[in-house]
Amino acid sequence: MTTALLSSQHVEEIKASAPVLAEKGEAITTRFYNQMFEAHPELLNVFNHRNQKQGTQPKALMQTLYAAAVNIENLESLLPTVKKIAHKHVALQVVPEQYPIVGHYLLKAMKDELGEAATDELLEAWGEAYQIVADIFINVEQELYQETKDQPGGWNGFRPFAVDGKNKESDDITSFYFKPEDGGALPTFSPGQYITLRVLLPDDQYTHLRHYSLSDAPDKDHFRISVKRETSPKYPDGEISNFLHDQLEVGDQISISAPAGVFTTDVDAGHPMVLLGAGIGQTPLISMAKGALEANPERDIDFVYTAKNEENHALLEEMNVLNERYENFRPYVRYTETDAHIDKEFLQTVIDENDTQEFFLCGPGSFTADMKEILENDLYISEEAIQREMFKPFV
Repeated sequence: MTTALLSSQHVEEIKASAPVLAEKGEAITTRFYNQMFEAHPELLNVFNHRNQKQGTQPKALMQTLYAAAVNIENLESLLPTVKKIAHKHVALQVVPEQYPIVGHYLLKAMKDELGEAATDELLEAWGEAYQIVADIFINVEQELYQETKDQPGGWNGFRPFAVDGKNKESDDITSFYFKPEDGGALPTFSPGQYITLRVLLPDDQYTHLRHYSLSDAPDKDHFRISVKRETSPKYPDGEISNFLHDQLEVGDQISISAPAGVFTTDVDAGHPMVLLGAGIGQTPLISMAKGALEANPERDIDFVYTAKNEENHALLEEMNVLNERYENFRPYVRYTETDAHIDKEFLQTVIDENDTQEFFLCGPGSFTADMKEILENDLYISEEAIQREMFKPFV
């Protein structure tokens, strides 16, 4: 990942723009999305409408632009982020032809929002930098598309599936089982990955795409996701989660893209795992636990989970089955309604001093940030031993 094609002057221009992006970046990205969708409404078939309404999508893009400006001389440091975003793009079936559109309206928004500060030199520098980064994404994504298609049972695009089962797991979580309508094979996946559903709501002009973590072990004759019904006093109810809960029934057809994602575990490894989850963040962790134990029944797994109460506990029955079946699977549950939390003192009673342990964190951003801080600062776990996943917008 190189900026060798950028002149030293352009590098300095981009570095100097970092403070401006910190101040006005969200205004730039908000204007960018508004102008791009006005000119190319077909892209609303790709982007998450709810994230646009809430403003989380412009904020995510702003943070990415700022990181690129600060690290313009060391873009290699952004490779983990690039890989993660590339998986999201492949799941959404982003194509190379869309990159020039994004670049055009991003520069236009910079010019409109910054006014006289958007000099020709600055816009030229960002134009060249954008093209370099776009080419990197395009190349990485083309490789991922090829790998996805070439694996046994793999495919590109959206494949028609039928709902084979629907099971209410808790007050607000339902599991859905999908089988391909063509009767063909399914590819394996790495536990922790997600699939992407394409949904067209009644009376809606544009399709909605949503990522949902696979919540079962790989190598089954079905894909399973477990979906939380999204409600919030602050934002409109989640249109797609409510559609799935209320209207998607056994026998219905839905289009799905192949499994993707970098929040994964090696099921064939033998070292101990610690899985830390909150709320619906348990879904990829259950997949990891089941996949790892099916591959190696002797593997030590500490499964730490928090929810409001038992009625909101996702996949409780499956956790109990694993607990009964495997002595080396150790569940720890904390219900916040009874003032039981996952804090430093609690984790100290769970986690052994074992240099080979690997940690996986999944849940709301505040939860994973708190857990990561405790693990690193209080329990002296190395950053390299920790993976975390937050359900948030891509860019």
